[in-house]
Amino acid sequence: MPTLTKLYSMKEAALHNTPEDCWVVVDGKIYDVTKYLEDHPGGADVLLEATGKDAKEEFDDAGHSKSAIELMQDYFIGELDPTPEIPEMEVFRKEQDTGFASKLMDSAVRYWAIPAAAVGVSVVVAILYARRK
Repeated sequence: MPTLTKLYSMKEAALHNTPEDCWVVVDGKIYDVTKYLEDHPGGADVLLEATGKDAKEEFDDAGHSKSAIELMQDYFIGELDPTPEIPEMEVFRKEQDTGFASKLMDSAVRYWAIPAAAVGVSVVVAILYARRK
């Protein structure tokens, strides 16, 4: 019966890159090697340099023994999530284009003195025109 393993993103695995918390990815499998750093024959620096990427090539080039490969299973914690990361989309709200009339009314409300002056001048001109006749 297959067992379920926890899935991690490479970004999440890469965050564990210190001697106090060290995860290594080898061939899509993630290992928490924090407790093994001091015991690693190649030294802790080799494991710390392998964080943040899939270190399969480095692991294979080192020529690990069969017992080393079996020992890795003690530190196995999960696998890389095979689904690609999709960046979050930003949502922008398009401003509604209000028509010319509503913009004009908006301005008239803000600057009520201008229309009032125009009406006042029109009334004075009409009265003066009417008296001359």
